[in-house]
Amino acid sequence: MQRFGKQSAAAQRAAERRERENSAPRLSEEVPELVALKLEVEERSGAASASAPKYIRRVQVPSAPALFLIPCGDASCKDGGHDVTHSVMHALRQHRTEFNGTDACHGSLGTASCGRLLAYDGFAEYKPVTAR
Repeated sequence: MQRFGKQSAAAQRAAERRERENSAPRLSEEVPELVALKLEVEERSGAASASAPKYIRRVQVPSAPALFLIPCGDASCKDGGHDVTHSVMHALRQHRTEFNGTDACHGSLGTASCGRLLAYDGFAEYKPVTAR
C-alpha cells in the first residue's frame, strides 16, 4: 500500500527533477570549452538576516546537464526552489571565469510566500584558446 504525504510528495518532486535533468542537453555539449565549474551557494531567509552556511557545488562537467536547479533550503516550502539555469548558462557561453547572481524563491510557506534569497558565485575554467 502506498503512503501519501510528505515523503511521496518529496519523492515525486525528486523524480520530476531527475526527469528534467535527464532530458536536458549536456553541459559539455552546450559549452564544449568548459573544463571545470564550481558554484559557491548561500541561502538567506527573506524575513531575517540569518543565512544557511555557504556550500560548494562542484559540477561534473562531462556528464552534467545544462540545468541548474537548486531546491529551497526551507523544508516547509511548497513548490519553491531556484532555477538559475539562464543566468549561469549565459555566463558560461560568454566564457566568464567568475560570475555571480541571486534568485528569490517563489514557493509558499502556508499562506505566505517563501521569499528565501539564494546568492551564488560561479568559478569556471575553460580549455586554452589555441592560435590557428
